[in-house]
Amino acid sequence: MTRPLLLAGALAGPLYVGIGTVEAIVRDGFDIRKHSLSLLANGTGGWVHSVMMVGTGLLTVIGAIGLAKCFAPGERSRWGVGGLIVYGAGVAAAGFMRADPALGFPPGTPDAMPETVSWHGFGHVIAGMIGFIGLIVACFVLSRWFGRHRAAGWSRFSLITGIVYLLALVGLGAAAGTTAGNLGFTVAVILGWTWITLLMLRARAEGSLR
Repeated sequence: MTRPLLLAGALAGPLYVGIGTVEAIVRDGFDIRKHSLSLLANGTGGWVHSVMMVGTGLLTVIGAIGLAKCFAPGERSRWGVGGLIVYGAGVAAAGFMRADPALGFPPGTPDAMPETVSWHGFGHVIAGMIGFIGLIVACFVLSRWFGRHRAAGWSRFSLITGIVYLLALVGLGAAAGTTAGNLGFTVAVILGWTWITLLMLRARAEGSLR
């Protein structure tokens, strides 16, 4: 059962990035330089983005369960696998709780941040933050794990992904709604999903992480 679990985890990234890209292109009024992808859950067709987040989050959790089976006895990285489970669960939970309309999206929304935050908007932010922290932890922990097992390339890849995600998350908090903040975080999201996909495919192809 391990290979199907890992394949499910590997599919999460392409689905998230692919569907999100199509949405960003076809949804009227959406501008990636100004709007976060989470805003796509609003307006006509917003359900597509919500379902995508829930689905890819759950696929990530499934993949992480498969990944846990790829460690040699006594070498399982609980924090690495746990971080991925937290990330997947956070993405799925954020999909259930829609971000508040903001910055002119969907069309007709005031061109500013909302004056008040709804319960689901607040929950979306908290779930996302917890998930992002889980991914960062997974990157750093698995970087160290790969380093101990002389997989220098994967150690560096994991470390760089974690650092980029951490810097982008901090930058988003400081520059939300700006072109630099949005594009920087978008790059981090794509890199994070790429890391997860390649990690799952590596484990699936070799049958282990050694």
